[in-house]
Amino acid sequence: MSDNHQEPRAKSRRAGYSRLAQTAVQQTTLRVREMHSAIASMPFSILRRVPLLAGPARLVQAAHDAISAAVYSVIKHSSGGLFAATDLIEHRYSAASPYKPPGRFASGLRSALNGAFGDHLAAGNSRLAIDMALHADGAVLTLDDGALSAAFPDASDRLCIFVHGLGCDPYCWQPAADATASGSHFGLGLSSDLGYTPLYLSYNTGLPIEENCAQLAILVEKLLAAWPQPLNRLVVVGHSMGGLIALGACDKATAEQMEWVRVPSMIICLGSPLRGSPVERLGHLTNSVLNLSRVTLPLGKIAAARSQGVKDLRFGPGARCAGSGSHTIAFRFLGASLAENVDHPVGEFLGDGLVPLSSAIAHEIEGDVETARVGRLGHMAIVNDARVYRQIRDWVAAQDRDERPAEH
Repeated sequence: MSDNHQEPRAKSRRAGYSRLAQTAVQQTTLRVREMHSAIASMPFSILRRVPLLAGPARLVQAAHDAISAAVYSVIKHSSGGLFAATDLIEHRYSAASPYKPPGRFASGLRSALNGAFGDHLAAGNSRLAIDMALHADGAVLTLDDGALSAAFPDASDRLCIFVHGLGCDPYCWQPAADATASGSHFGLGLSSDLGYTPLYLSYNTGLPIEENCAQLAILVEKLLAAWPQPLNRLVVVGHSMGGLIALGACDKATAEQMEWVRVPSMIICLGSPLRGSPVERLGHLTNSVLNLSRVTLPLGKIAAARSQGVKDLRFGPGARCAGSGSHTIAFRFLGASLAENVDHPVGEFLGDGLVPLSSAIAHEIEGDVETARVGRLGHMAIVNDARVYRQIRDWVAAQDRDERPAEH
C-alpha cells in the first residue's frame, strides 16, 4: 500500500515561490489602489456638490482616475512579466533536482507560507502546498510493507508520532545547534529511554483543521497496516494546532471504528488551544473593525485572506473524543506559562504568550486523563524543553508499566 504522496503528484504542481510573490504584489497593489480610490473620492464628492466647482471637479477627477489607472496598470503588467521570468527559472531549477529534500530554512519558509495561506495554495494546485506525510531521519516514508521493512529492519513494536503546530515543520522538534543544556530532543529521548520509534508528521497547517484531522486518521490507519510488526503501543504528541489535529483524528478514527484506536495509545497535547486562541479572536475583531469603513475595507480584505486553519483557532474545537466504539486511549494535556508561578492568576492570564493555561488543559473527557503545568516557558519553546520531555517520558513510562502483563 502506498501513501498519498507520490512523485507524479508533486510533478503536476505548477506554481512556486515566484507565482506566489507575483500574486502577493498584485493583490497588494489592488488593495492600495482601492484605498487610494476611496480616499481620493471623498474630497471630489464634496467638491461636486458645490455649484460653481462641480464641473471642474469632475474634469480633475477624470484626469486623476486616468493617471492612477495607468500607473497601477504599469505596476501590474511589469511585475507580471518579471515574476513570469523568475518562475520559469525556478521551474527549470526544481526540475533538475525535483526530489531533493529542502533544508531547514527552505522547509521553514514553505511551512510558514502554508500556515498563512495554505488553503489558497492547495486550491491553486501550487507546488508549495504541503501534502501530509510521515518522516523519519529527514526522509518521507512510503507506507507499504516493503518500504517500511527496508527503512526499519529492526522495527519496534512501539511508535511515537510527533505533530507540529501552525506554520511549523518536523524540524521544530530538533533543538537548535546553539541550544542550551535545557534543550531536549523528544524523539531521540523516547527512543533511547523507552524503545519507541519516532516518526514526524508534516502537513499543510493552513487547511481547515477538520480536513487535517480526517487525513491524519486515515494516514495512521495505513501506517499500522503496513508496519513490519504488530504494534503494542502508539503515542501521538501534538504541539499547539498539532494537538487539535491529534484529538480530531482520534474522534474520526473512533467514529469510523478504525483499527488504530484499539491499540493501547496515548494522545499528548502540548500548549494546544482547546478553547481557542485569544490572538486569533483579536485578529477576527480587527478584521471586523477594518470592514466598517470604505477607506479601511481593503485592509480588511488583506486580513481576511489568512488561511482557514488560522481562522479555525478562533474558538477551538474543545478537547473531546467521540464516544462511539471502544478504544484504549489515554489523554494528557500540558500547558505552559511565562510566569514562574503557574497557579497565580497572572500566570493563567499570561499563559505561554499565545495560549492561556485554561485553554491548554481544558477537557471534557472521562477516563484516563491527566494534566500538567510548566512555568517560565513560552509557546514555541515547549517542543524542546527538558522539563516537558521529562513529563512526557513519565506519562508514557507509567502507562507502559500499568499495561505490562503481570509476571507469574
